[in-house]
Amino acid sequence: MMEAIVSFFSSWLIFAGILGLHLLLPARHVTGYVEKDGTDELLSYRLNGPLVLIVSISIWCALGFSGLIPWDWMWHNRWYGFVGAITLGLLISLLVVTTTPNQGKPWLLELYRGRRRNPQMFMRRADAKMVLYLLGAVLLELNLLSFAAHHLLSFPDDPSPGVVLYVVLFTWFICDYLVFERVHLYTYDLFAERVGFKLVWGCLAWYPYFYVVGLWSVADMPNPQSASWFLVIASLTFFSGWVLARGSNMQKFTFKLNPDKAFLGVMKPKRLSDGTRHLLCNGFWGISRHVNYLGEMLMATGLTLVLGWPFEFVPWLYPMYYIALLVPRQIQDDIRCAERYGQLWERYQAQVPWRIVPKIY
Repeated sequence: MMEAIVSFFSSWLIFAGILGLHLLLPARHVTGYVEKDGTDELLSYRLNGPLVLIVSISIWCALGFSGLIPWDWMWHNRWYGFVGAITLGLLISLLVVTTTPNQGKPWLLELYRGRRRNPQMFMRRADAKMVLYLLGAVLLELNLLSFAAHHLLSFPDDPSPGVVLYVVLFTWFICDYLVFERVHLYTYDLFAERVGFKLVWGCLAWYPYFYVVGLWSVADMPNPQSASWFLVIASLTFFSGWVLARGSNMQKFTFKLNPDKAFLGVMKPKRLSDGTRHLLCNGFWGISRHVNYLGEMLMATGLTLVLGWPFEFVPWLYPMYYIALLVPRQIQDDIRCAERYGQLWERYQAQVPWRIVPKIY
């Protein structure tokens, strides 16, 4: 009973530790894209994601080597931890929404979407949105390591190289996000979305537990004896998606900072303009209007394939989730852009007709 209670609150304790590291460890100070509510002052941020990740992993390793906590403790108690994270996400969502003035929309809708735009805490040392993403990313990494440790302990004589490669690729995915934290200050989530159930619960429960669904299903399974060529193809699928996602985000980031600067020194921006507003329309953004979404889907597909069980249904929930998430988001994005840019967006649609997948959709 006591272990169940500890397991339930384990995610709470881990999140508190990650938040403490974020507040105490050195950080770089950057100015973002979002304006402080009611002013034209740009919000500033403390960013130290990579350092927080390194220290968190080091603490996990120290606990494992010392024998204080088994390497796969988080695997064995994953359901309790998940339920605890679900509960915490719901409680914080309720707290954030109920302590913010009503925006005039149905209460359940505001609970889901949120009311507060850009809350910053602890004398502006922590930004709520950036902290939420950091909490989810670090716990996701710790779950990956613990779940993989369970597989290695269960099959010490013949572990699956796909499980190891899965953790390596997913760790690349997480490190990539944290290394490029500043870029995400310019993405739609940061300047348009509000803090509510969708963001809070998504970062605290869904992100760190569902994203690792592939290992939930195969960590207890033996080595599938995947051919080397299959693992290479799966890895190439992942990295092709990473190039599209990271490349498109970095090209747009470069364009927002300096509209005349060539991306990577070679890709001179081409734009559509009405004199006051500008749309980037070449490079990655000439492939499709939401090429970054295609990249995310390909990364998810590569991660699923690399596990070596292509006919197991559960690992495919991860790329299926991305499709279910990003296709409706693309539709919403196009509506929002049409309202914002008018005829300029129509010109962009005519030049770049594909929504996500070239020649298909």
